[in-house]
Amino acid sequence: MAMTDDLVSRDADAFFHQRGSSPCLSALRAAEGIWLEDIEGRRFIDLHGNTVHHIGHSHPEVIAALKRQLDTLAFSPRRFTNEPAVALAEKLLAHWPGARAKVLFATGGSDAIEIALKLARVATGRHETISLEGSYHGHGFGAFGLSKAAADPRLGPFLQGRRHVTPYWVQDGARRMLAEMREAFAQSPTGIAAVVAEPIRSNCHVPPDGLWAEVRELCDQHGTLLIFDEIPSGLGKTGRFFAFEHVGAMPDMVVLGKALGAGVLPIAAIIADARLDIAPELDLGHYTHEKNPLTSRAALTAIEIVERDGLVQRAAELEQRIRSRIAALAVKAPAIVGIRGRGLLLALEFDPAAFGMNPGPAFAARLVSSCFAAGLSTTSKGPDSIGFSLPMTVTDAELDLCFERLETAAATSQLEVA
Repeated sequence: MAMTDDLVSRDADAFFHQRGSSPCLSALRAAEGIWLEDIEGRRFIDLHGNTVHHIGHSHPEVIAALKRQLDTLAFSPRRFTNEPAVALAEKLLAHWPGARAKVLFATGGSDAIEIALKLARVATGRHETISLEGSYHGHGFGAFGLSKAAADPRLGPFLQGRRHVTPYWVQDGARRMLAEMREAFAQSPTGIAAVVAEPIRSNCHVPPDGLWAEVRELCDQHGTLLIFDEIPSGLGKTGRFFAFEHVGAMPDMVVLGKALGAGVLPIAAIIADARLDIAPELDLGHYTHEKNPLTSRAALTAIEIVERDGLVQRAAELEQRIRSRIAALAVKAPAIVGIRGRGLLLALEFDPAAFGMNPGPAFAARLVSSCFAAGLSTTSKGPDSIGFSLPMTVTDAELDLCFERLETAAATSQLEVA
């Protein structure tokens, strides 16, 4: 552990500390497929991957494509286009199930959310938004403000005009969410520019049937745009190419990110109704790497792999197999309650009472720690849940090994209580 401790210590000295990333848990020397390997040689199955590992880490075809791209065109200044960027735009639009659309690219999901907010303001002439309390849309002042009703006072105020409603995943949440949305529409003096939400929560909460269709109807009644944030959930992870295809509501815009760069390079995108292309005189998404050929090549190759290998269908199939196996495992490990989510965007739910604990951060940390000790890298997905998000490329043998380690983790946790 000396090498790990040394590198983690150097990292803590060099980087600003922040809650979610520094100081670090460990130090890696390799990431490939479903595997993470630390510098001591320990290997962990990655059940989290920051939701970038839809096709696994360091997919060899992506790495080879990037090497070829480096030898031809590595950067494209603004005002110039290039083949990978245009091909990626066309590829995304080919999957769009609605009316004619257009795209813009950015270097990360937060930036793409900011673009979507600007486009909604321009298109509607309004600035107010409705979003779900406790969601997450990024760390720009606009994006982070969508997630939190109040900023830390040291940060100062977020953008004005933000309205937050009860999320559907709490008790009686769907009814309260719709009632509070109606109230927000009625109270807004200028009108609401956009409703911004994840169609399926990244914590793997699936909305009740018909909920987003009602929100879509409300938006239409009030001339409001519906923006779906699929940064963690899009590109096939839920068993559909777009997560919103599960929920019966067509958005005006969708935001993609994370896995779009194949888990190798940072790129995000918005896809929006082409009728919103009404402000050519403005720079709504004018970034230095707006049409970077290298990041575009990573994304294009990733989508081609998803298409060729039938990975969207694979995610849908594996969901059903995993649900069956979790049900069987729960018989042997009663602490396991079940699993929620869609496709391979899943969270495993536990009973805190079986561990002699209450739901909350301490219990979630206990689950994560037990999994880590058993060779599973994951993160909490609420007060009593952990992520169970495997790449769509996971093999049957790898899935078997994952369940072996999960059973060990559950048994170890229960022994600790005894």
